[in-house]
Amino acid sequence: MVCCVKVVAQVKLLPRSAHDADALATTLRACNRAANRASEVAFAKDFKRRNPLQKEVYYPLRADFDLGAQSAVRVVKKVCDAYATLKANIRAGNLGPEGSRRRKRAESKPIRFREDAAQPFDDRILTWNLDARTVSVWTVAGRVKDIPFVCSDEALKLLASRKGESDLMMRDGMFFLAATVEVPEPEPFDPVGFLGVDLGIVNIAATSDGQIMAGRGLNRCRRRHLELRRKLQKKRTKSAKRVLKRIRRREARRAANTNHVIAKKLVQTAERTSRGIALEDLTGIRARVTARKDQRSRLHSWAFAQLGAFVEYKARRAGVPVVFVDPRNTSRQCSRCWHTDRSNRVDQARFVCRSCGTVLHADHNSSRNIAYRGDAAWQRGAVNRLSPTAG
Repeated sequence: MVCCVKVVAQVKLLPRSAHDADALATTLRACNRAANRASEVAFAKDFKRRNPLQKEVYYPLRADFDLGAQSAVRVVKKVCDAYATLKANIRAGNLGPEGSRRRKRAESKPIRFREDAAQPFDDRILTWNLDARTVSVWTVAGRVKDIPFVCSDEALKLLASRKGESDLMMRDGMFFLAATVEVPEPEPFDPVGFLGVDLGIVNIAATSDGQIMAGRGLNRCRRRHLELRRKLQKKRTKSAKRVLKRIRRREARRAANTNHVIAKKLVQTAERTSRGIALEDLTGIRARVTARKDQRSRLHSWAFAQLGAFVEYKARRAGVPVVFVDPRNTSRQCSRCWHTDRSNRVDQARFVCRSCGTVLHADHNSSRNIAYRGDAAWQRGAVNRLSPTAG
């Protein structure tokens, strides 16, 4: 059996006319309003499985929201998937630092969908023409044919092996389609050691080879956007709100691009040297760490989980083994003599061992400890902990 890794290929739609754009926007609104109606029924009657919920709401959704047969089915499936995801997150404790409060709030009312939330389409209501780079989409105003799309050459290659659903999304008045593609996954090779990676805020990543990937530029960008948001929010004018709306995703896009670049470098380095990658398991760190008020924005904008996910799926496509290790005392333990003491960490950037006198960059020392723990875990029989999906 050939294993596959799931990758998301995204394209941008270019509607030929205002009528086509309005038809797509109206369809998203209708589908999400229908999803809210179905969610209310699912919550009130505890119909969280597809068959009983579809039997209850199928005909009312078609009549009240002018949906086609297959689009109504997709709406019901979307609602059931949302409740299944919520249940899984509650079970795994993935609701953030205010988990108990969020859990009570989530269990006390039905799930709500934004009017511009993504809507899944299958091959019955969405057709791809990759040669002409167009799509044909069902809408509440009828099928809109030959809508052009643009994408990278890599995304076009991925779409050639596309199967299943594609999600229609709207962001800032622009329309996108995201298709999940299964790519054959090579067998992970037997690593000759591990590349340890220490994740941080001041330095986004530091490797056991001594490479430091500083976060100065990204942190400056975050501070600048934070001050700009504060200034514009104080004004409370229409023009200030327009600017806020225009810039709201810039910081997230820059952070994602930075993480993609770093993840690619890490995977290429590990693949070239026939090593695996060892990362810290930072699950729940925001709930464990107490930050001062002036540092909370930095802590909560730290995209370590995104970087870890990017490393995981890029490594999986390259056949590079990845293991996650316990992060405790990696910054206090000497990577040469294993002496552990809080006073070893002199400051943010400097590590001085009180036992053997070793002096290293603090993040470099941590990454060496992570590499050692990753190799030890692999020798004990650890397996890849790789996500089933990636984007």
